[in-house]
Amino acid sequence: MKGQVIPEADHVARYCRASSVENGEISATAFMLRQGEEYLSVNWLEQLKRPSRATEIRGLQELYTRKFNRVGAGARIAILNVGALRTNVERKSSDRRLLPILHEPIIPDDPSHAGIYDIPYDDETIAELIVEVVQEKHPARS
Repeated sequence: MKGQVIPEADHVARYCRASSVENGEISATAFMLRQGEEYLSVNWLEQLKRPSRATEIRGLQELYTRKFNRVGAGARIAILNVGALRTNVERKSSDRRLLPILHEPIIPDDPSHAGIYDIPYDDETIAELIVEVVQEKHPARS
């Protein structure tokens, strides 16, 4: 449901362009808003309703192939736990920012789409705090 708060026990995935990945490591730039963006786009993994992480990743790879013109060989999928992300940013940000992470489905193309809100445009500090809690990295291209 649009605007639903994603539970802290759940996970989100961020598509990280090859330009934000170096030697397989995802940089903080992958978690920075571009000008004009209202929120950081992610996908709610549990919303995919797949039986395993491997099938969730395959589902995301298929989605990215349909959604983007080109998925670069170096592009990655970053997996983050919602609670760990929110807690790390709240504890370490100077303003104790508690980021809302909300379901923003794009029907019918991307029903798992979600957004991380209250990240200022071009904010390196928040992006650094987010990249600290990346739990898993997977190729974005199958």
